[in-house]
Amino acid sequence: MDYTARHRHMLTAVAQGRARLTCSRHPGLSVDGRWCDQAAAGELVRDGLVRTAGIGSIDTLVPAMLTAAGAAVLAAFGVSAPAA
Repeated sequence: MDYTARHRHMLTAVAQGRARLTCSRHPGLSVDGRWCDQAAAGELVRDGLVRTAGIGSIDTLVPAMLTAAGAAVLAAFGVSAPAA
């Protein structure tokens, strides 16, 4: 997949702890209380770059977490993920 600047910004927000995911079949990503592009958010989850940091009820928001694969994509963009 070719990731765009939009994906990079979303991944950066997740790495900085500013993002939350909905617990649903088609997850939504919220950064700083604002909803992100749903298609791009779905790609990040589907490709295993982000995941929920915990378990929540259906359609609730939980903190989003960057995976090792997500950190690798950020590194390819030249962005360092903050240490966990």
